[in-house]
Amino acid sequence: MSFVVVLSVGAAGGLGAVARFLLDGVIRSRTRGPVPVGTMTVNISGSLLLGLLTGFVLAAAVPSAWTIIGGTGFLGGYTTFSTASNETVRLIRAGHTGAALLSGFGTAVVTLAAAALGLSIGLHVA
Repeated sequence: MSFVVVLSVGAAGGLGAVARFLLDGVIRSRTRGPVPVGTMTVNISGSLLLGLLTGFVLAAAVPSAWTIIGGTGFLGGYTTFSTASNETVRLIRAGHTGAALLSGFGTAVVTLAAAALGLSIGLHVA
């Protein structure tokens, strides 16, 4: 792997983290309640985008190198399983069982569905 690719992955990861921070902040400023809507939105949209990117690569619509920079870099920095897990545990400890179930299981189910949808779209549009 070239030095340029490594730097590109790092830069893309940083941009993804900034995008996550900004989107989550906007959503948090507009929602109330214990459910971490911002983190859920980020992870669902990131899964959809990763599925779409993967579909495009598998359909040979974009070079496979895009998965390294776009998938591992940008979307790796954008999505956040660790924050989702931490927020779910925080909700359990605070006694918000319903919100914790929605956050934990809801995110897992919907992110998988979003990735599958993105993959299907990527394969058929490309």
